[in-house]
Amino acid sequence: MFTPRLAAASLSGQSDAAWAKQAAPHVGCAILGGIALDEATRSAARDLRDRDREEFLPADPIAFVDDQLTALDAVGVLPGFNVRSATLDPITEAAAVCADHDALLEINAHCRQAEMCAAGAGESLLEDGDRLCEQVATAANAGATVSVKVRTEVPGVELPELSARLVDAGADVIHVDAMDSESVVGDIVEAAPGAFVVANNGVRDRETVFEYLEYGADAVSVGRPSTDPAVLRRVREAVEAYFADTRSEAGVSPDA
Repeated sequence: MFTPRLAAASLSGQSDAAWAKQAAPHVGCAILGGIALDEATRSAARDLRDRDREEFLPADPIAFVDDQLTALDAVGVLPGFNVRSATLDPITEAAAVCADHDALLEINAHCRQAEMCAAGAGESLLEDGDRLCEQVATAANAGATVSVKVRTEVPGVELPELSARLVDAGADVIHVDAMDSESVVGDIVEAAPGAFVVANNGVRDRETVFEYLEYGADAVSVGRPSTDPAVLRRVREAVEAYFADTRSEAGVSPDA
């Protein structure tokens, strides 16, 4: 999917093309956004901004996605865009743009802000697996490589089972915020063997990187410290060391 197996994860209102370019020397993937696509989520984003949270609120969110990805066309990382929508048509449009740029379209089933959940996006989608699968299928049908950003510890949500359904619906990547339930990463890997699993939360050093990768994650991501090159460098070195050790143990030349 990408190398090194380290992604810079979206930070609402902060993760634009300039942010991705700064992270690019250290990561294999940079996921921009989140961006609210439809009127319900844009209204929620305005409410969030009014209480001093950062949000992208361009006049035309689809054009914004296109412009930002265009700025990354020659940067050398796999780009992605984290999107929030309560309706399907904007997902189709954004997914088509992402497909044109060979970028991931990441559906946000992760945001737990009350305004966004009330709009029918973010974490509320985890509690309505049918709607979330419908969004995944919509993006996949538009030609995009689809990631879904999820979180553990949502009451009543069996995330491994849901992850398997998401893969069946067309998801290629499960990007999981493990919260304080790191072992769930292993459960997702087992339940959804067709997914490329990216583990997130608290990734800072060799210890945290190795823990997630030993649970079977294919890659890790860094959120808030993605603006700190020292953290990114340290995490990249740990990721590369893990996979070099794994290849060595398997009798594969590091240069193969």
